[in-house]
Amino acid sequence: MSLFLEKVTEDGYVTYNITKGGYALIIALAVLAFLAISYFLNKDGKFKMSIKQTTVSALCLALAFVLSNIKLFKLPMGGSVTFFSMFFVAFIGYLYGPRIGLASAFAYGLLQLVVDPYIISIPQLLCDYILAFTALGLSGFFYNKKGGMIKGYLLAVFGRFFFATLSGVVFFADYAPENMSPLAYSAAYNGSYLAAESAITVIVLLIPVVHEAIYRVKAEAQEKEIRNQVSLG
Repeated sequence: MSLFLEKVTEDGYVTYNITKGGYALIIALAVLAFLAISYFLNKDGKFKMSIKQTTVSALCLALAFVLSNIKLFKLPMGGSVTFFSMFFVAFIGYLYGPRIGLASAFAYGLLQLVVDPYIISIPQLLCDYILAFTALGLSGFFYNKKGGMIKGYLLAVFGRFFFATLSGVVFFADYAPENMSPLAYSAAYNGSYLAAESAITVIVLLIPVVHEAIYRVKAEAQEKEIRNQVSLG
């Protein structure tokens, strides 16, 4: 583990910084994630991920990464309301389905791990950065459903909420106020910023002009005519 993480002790608390070997591993895992997309989509020879799909997914991830650093407000112990960053990760799943969506969200989790991570253990790292952000790809299960844009996004946010809350209960229970259960505290804490961002996002998505614009983006991203697209909800 010392090859990838460096122990730091400050005021009696032990945390870990990512080493050069750790960054190399993150890059390798990100590459493997996209290779996995190609394998799973092409093993039957019936479907090949196009250059456009790869490009659109990469652009969405880049946009989400940039927007994640535009914080409307930030909570003192981690977590923030960003400028629609979760939506653009979930949007990949809505465009191309769960396989591309989950793999892209996994890659996004690795990107978040690179930027000012807070690590106290490997299980916490996996829960907060890998599982929580990969869950944003759950939106892909609604990519061909009526109302899939909103339903998929909300499922994605709930998935992230689940793992963020689990992390709070398992790894940060000591932060819960006296006479308050760690589960209730973690759910309230993580739910506050995730619910705020998702509410703002859904309101914006329901604006007719935005709704129609996303409809057209999906049609173009899937290389189909708008008239042949599945209706948005």
